[in-house]
Amino acid sequence: MMQNELACDAGCKWRRLQQAMREIDAGGCLLSADVNLYYVTGRIYNGYFYLPAEGDPWFFVKRPVGLSGEHVVYIRKPEQMKEIFADRGLSMPDKLLLEADELCYNEYERLKAIFNPLCTANATTLIRTHRMIKTPWEIEQFRISARMHALTYAAIPACYRPGMTDLDFQYEIEHLMRRNGSIGIFRTFGSNMDIFQGSILTGDNAGAPSPFDFALGGAGAGVFAPLGANGTLLEDGMAVMVDMAGNYTAYITDMTRTFSIGKLPELACRAHQVSRLIQEETERIARPGISCAELYRLALAIVSQEKLEPYFMGTKQQAKFVGHGIGIQINELPVLTPRSKDILQPNMVFALEPKFVIPGVGAVGIENSFLVTETGIEKVTQAEEDIINLTS
Repeated sequence: MMQNELACDAGCKWRRLQQAMREIDAGGCLLSADVNLYYVTGRIYNGYFYLPAEGDPWFFVKRPVGLSGEHVVYIRKPEQMKEIFADRGLSMPDKLLLEADELCYNEYERLKAIFNPLCTANATTLIRTHRMIKTPWEIEQFRISARMHALTYAAIPACYRPGMTDLDFQYEIEHLMRRNGSIGIFRTFGSNMDIFQGSILTGDNAGAPSPFDFALGGAGAGVFAPLGANGTLLEDGMAVMVDMAGNYTAYITDMTRTFSIGKLPELACRAHQVSRLIQEETERIARPGISCAELYRLALAIVSQEKLEPYFMGTKQQAKFVGHGIGIQINELPVLTPRSKDILQPNMVFALEPKFVIPGVGAVGIENSFLVTETGIEKVTQAEEDIINLTS
C-alpha cells in the first residue's frame, strides 16, 4: 500500500503512537479523517485505519479499489470491522481512541457501538500532539514546498497591472501558484475555517473583522465567504499583503510578504521594520526548551516599546497569537499565544507572523516558516522581506 520511504516514515509514527497509547492504557486507535489517514499511511482513502497498542495496524478500505498489502481489507460499511476482528481472532480494545474533534456525533456513536469498548478517549488530541514533531521525510516535504513557495513569490510583481482590484491580483497569483505545482486545496483544522489558497489584503479591507480564526480578516467576496480580498481597487499609497499557501506538497509552508502601490506612509514602513525586528529577536532566543508563551511576550514587548499596540495583529479585532504550527494543515500545534503551555522541541515547524494594520493603508509585516533545530530555529521560507513597490 505504501512505497518504501513512506513505509519507513509511517512505521516510525506507528511506534510513537503505540507508545503513547500504552502510556494512557488505550488498547486501540481508529482514524478516518483525511489528514490523519495521510499522516499514518501516506495516502488518503475512504475508510479506517486501526492501530492496536501492540502489533500491526489494519487498513479498512471502502474506496478506491485496487489497494493491496498486508492487513488491507475492503469493507462496505464499518460494522464489518467487528466481523473481521472475530474472524481473525483479534480482540476488541477496552479503551478505544476515536477522533472526537473531527467525527460527527452520529459517526462517533456508530463506531462506539461497533467496538463497544468500556470507555473511549480523544484520538484527535493524541495525534495532533504527535504531529507537532516532524519526521525527516516530513521536513524534506516542507523544504520542497518552501522552494516552490519562494519561486512563486519572486514572480508576484509580474502579476500586477494598473487598474487591478485585489481580487484581480489574487486571481493572477493563484494561476501562478497552480502553474508552479500548487495542489490547490488548503487544509485547515476546525470549523469556520474555510479559505481558498490564501489571502490578499489591501487598504481598509485589511482591518475588516472576520469570523474566521486567522491572524487578519478582510470582508471577502461576500457574507457567504467573509475573509480576504473584497474587490478593493489597488490605488497609490496602499499596502498589499500577500499571504498565499505554500501547498506544493502535502506539507504547507506559510509565508507572507508586503507589496505596495507607490510609496507608503512612514508609519506603515516603520511598522513593517518592527515586524522584521520581532522576527530577528525571535530567531535570536528561540531554541528547544523555550515556551511559546515567551515568544509571544517577546513580540508584544517590542510592539509596546515601539508604541504600535493599536495596530498589532489587527485594529477593530486583534488576534491574540503571533504564530502557529504548520503541517498537513495550516493551523497545527503549537500556537504562540500568551497562555500557551507548549514548549519548543526539535523538529517542530511553525510560522511566525507579526503583522500590523495601518488604517487607510493596509496590512504590513512578514511571515516565515521555521524549523526548530537542536540549537535554535532555521528559517525555511526564503524570499525578499522588504516592502516591494509594484509600480517601480
